[in-house]
Amino acid sequence: MAIAAVLEFPGGTLDQYDQVIERMGFQHEGAGAPGALFHWATQTENAVLVTDVWADRETFDRFAEERIGPITAEVGIPGPPRITFYEVHNYLTAG
Repeated sequence: MAIAAVLEFPGGTLDQYDQVIERMGFQHEGAGAPGALFHWATQTENAVLVTDVWADRETFDRFAEERIGPITAEVGIPGPPRITFYEVHNYLTAG
């Protein structure tokens, strides 16, 4: 079952987010990781907020452990993100 993961990185900046995306080998508005169905990011008053939809929780957990955690630490984002998960009833893609 698809899941949505909402990640909040308190103290993070969009510059750091852009560095993470670059180090992961992704491009703005490009393709994402295998198993990732949708991704968007924004800056809030005091955090970077990322919302992802993944094919399943296991794929997200593996990607988070292997890529998100280490790379966000490398670019200086303070601490691990706060993550909230939601079951996805439906999602739509670009036609």
